Amino acid sequence: MPEEPPPGPFRRSFWRSPVRGPWLTSVLGLVLLGGISVLFVTGLLSYASYNPDLGGANDYTPGKGLLGFYLFSWPTDPDWLYQLNQGVHVTLGLVLVPILLTKLWSVLPKLFEWPPLRNPAHALERISLFLLVGGGVFEFATGIINIQQWYVFPGSFYTLHFYGAWVFTAAFVVHACLKAPTVVRSLRRRGLLRELRVDTAHTVPEDPEVGSLVPTAPAAPTISRRGVLGFAGAGSLLLLALSAGQSVGGPLRRTALLAPHGQVTGSGPEDFQINVTAAEGGIRREDTGEHWRLTLTSAGSGAPVTLTRAQLLAMPQHTASLAINCVEGWSTGNQVWTGVRLRDLARLAGAPNPGSVLVQSLQQHGGHAVLSAGQIMNTDSLLAFRVNGADLSADHGYPARVILPASPGVHNIKWVSTMTFGS
Repeated sequence: MPEEPPPGPFRRSFWRSPVRGPWLTSVLGLVLLGGISVLFVTGLLSYASYNPDLGGANDYTPGKGLLGFYLFSWPTDPDWLYQLNQGVHVTLGLVLVPILLTKLWSVLPKLFEWPPLRNPAHALERISLFLLVGGGVFEFATGIINIQQWYVFPGSFYTLHFYGAWVFTAAFVVHACLKAPTVVRSLRRRGLLRELRVDTAHTVPEDPEVGSLVPTAPAAPTISRRGVLGFAGAGSLLLLALSAGQSVGGPLRRTALLAPHGQVTGSGPEDFQINVTAAEGGIRREDTGEHWRLTLTSAGSGAPVTLTRAQLLAMPQHTASLAINCVEGWSTGNQVWTGVRLRDLARLAGAPNPGSVLVQSLQQHGGHAVLSAGQIMNTDSLLAFRVNGADLSADHGYPARVILPASPGVHNIKWVSTMTFGS
């Protein structure tokens, strides 16, 4: 005799919604299969854009080992590449939240199956389900918290999100393979378009024999399967409308109510987002005044080159229209920057063909990054002194800041003091 399950949610009779069953779960699963696949790929590309192979200044994920097999030198053309990738990653992640919650609701009885483990195959499914649900909630939650710049993580967000993504994706692949036959059977049995034409009055439960999600004592329907999908879809469209503007820019920026709140902006020609203010960076007025100098060094070359701001302004100036695009998904939209090309500074430092450059800031905490050869040699990569026709403000990086095409905003170092070019 099988052991009698405990009372409450461990008994199938507890779950009474007539729309629960393999069909609804399969449709939601297919939507998540496509969406999460895109999230995974754009997430890996986002990590690659930081050029983690260039060193510890860029890489907050030590010991990645084989998980870094795909890393490549991130291109700097077209200049909107990172904006597109990160905008898709962040916006799609938000849009999928209602679908994920609906999917979790549809399979809630599975979490209370009794007995918990019936055989090795069932044990594998349960373990994958635990990693899938836990990993999914972790990845979406940490991503949303990071978007809002609420840094409450017990470590580096990059490390947690990176390893969490691999654990979640591995469980997702195993679960998808185990459930593929069920999905095929469910959609063949009821059909997609045919079920979408069924209203609430004609909604009936699936056959209890097709799976444990189907209730044994169903209640009267209060919503159709079409209604459940429509409700989740409407939630996704609402999140799209309230978040996409932060990446798209223009008039849609005013609709991005889910963009990070409390952002500081400049004024006049410098009225765009400021991620770290001069006060937050510990920048003192005397550090950026007339005594400020830019020091250029090159591995294996002679003495460092030291330049005043006046000397830099006397060099050939280049103007480029570029946006600052942040990992949180927001973009400033294109601003007009004027300054000296990084490749000209490399040549001046004695490195006409640099392999990399370590850029260091006056900022007390952080404020450094290693840039690749491609970033240095791009014609629009600048050490900028002016933006939109005005000198940089203190909060936007006066006396000089880096601005790069198709790169994460964290690479656009402000209050630059030293640039060390590598061979």
